Amino acid sequence: MNRNPLALIVVVFVVAFGIYFGYHQARQNRATPRLTKLGPAPDFALASLDGKTIRLSDLRGKAVLLNFWATWCGPCKIEMPWFVDLQNQYGSQGLQIVGVAMDDASKEDIAKFAKDMGVNYPILIGKESVGDEYGGVPALPETFLIGRDGKIVDKIVGLEGKADIEEAIKKALNTRPAASQALATQDTLALQAQR
Repeated sequence: MNRNPLALIVVVFVVAFGIYFGYHQARQNRATPRLTKLGPAPDFALASLDGKTIRLSDLRGKAVLLNFWATWCGPCKIEMPWFVDLQNQYGSQGLQIVGVAMDDASKEDIAKFAKDMGVNYPILIGKESVGDEYGGVPALPETFLIGRDGKIVDKIVGLEGKADIEEAIKKALNTRPAASQALATQDTLALQAQR
């Protein structure tokens, strides 16, 4: 029995594509539900390069630029110097940039990469479970802008211009802290004034 080799190749290709597409759909579906643009940012606790545990909730009251990236990601290498500049420019106004490394490089390799890039903000060792909390992070870089109240005000997938990122930062900085955070800040200021 003679079979057409071209037909066999087409069948193999269609089956392989189906398996690939099914795998990625299943992977996206197992992630927690997609975040709404203005929803609360999921809290997490991740280790930083210097061994400290950083929780997103510890940064409440600040505007946070949360950037998921990897050492192999070309667009990430383009935007990291921008983040260094933006942290310098807006840090005193309450911005905290946080990088979450989502690749399989060793902690030492990630630290060397960050040092070579002149990173001036915390780099955390990412976990897939944290990425899942943020909708699966299907592409890198992926950046979330979180307001002072802990809610996501903007999301950037892929590489956008520095001016676009800066506008999103301004939007996050212009949010108000949650009422409990504002009260805690007022109490702290009152105690400092009494000293």
